[in-house]
Amino acid sequence: MSKIRVLVADDHQVVREGLERVIGQEPDMRVVALAADGEQAVDAAREHAPHVAVIDMRMPKLGGIAAIKSLRDRSPATRVLVLSMYEDERYTKAALDAGAHGYVSKRAGAATLLGAIRRLHAGQRFVEAPAQTPGDAAVDRAGLSIREQEVVRLLALGHTGRAIADALGISKSSVDTYRARVFEKLGVENRAELLERIASWPRDSNEQ
Repeated sequence: MSKIRVLVADDHQVVREGLERVIGQEPDMRVVALAADGEQAVDAAREHAPHVAVIDMRMPKLGGIAAIKSLRDRSPATRVLVLSMYEDERYTKAALDAGAHGYVSKRAGAATLLGAIRRLHAGQRFVEAPAQTPGDAAVDRAGLSIREQEVVRLLALGHTGRAIADALGISKSSVDTYRARVFEKLGVENRAELLERIASWPRDSNEQ
């Protein structure tokens, strides 16, 4: 079985080496290159043709959005997974709009990162649900959890259950469970009633 070829790009050596160690322990993965800045990441992707590039959102020389766009242009077959300390949805949206295929917080566990790499390699997308910071309310908008709000947003945009599962990196059955909870909490029975119920909610950056 051929292994998933992974490029790791981060300006912190300890992070690069840690990711190389974690990824390299997986029987179906191999780190083919390391990069300390955006320009190195683009050059390494062009030279080694990795299946997945795991890159930091902020790096020297060529970072963030510019690095994602350049990498996609120079190595179009490479799937880009952003691993970032920024958990604000604005950064997630900006990365995806620039061409990234996935976004994971650096606070995520190894299992989440490895699962994201496998999903991207399989042609899917992976977007980790935004983590809450200390002091945030556990629920919002009619008592919906953060994950339930994500499901509502994607339902409202017309996505299917399978598409939502791929976008959030969860199973189709989990999406069905979240949808059932949402319908119960909001007192609706179908998508049309859901759209009517949430029409008055404030719009966030991902809904523009």
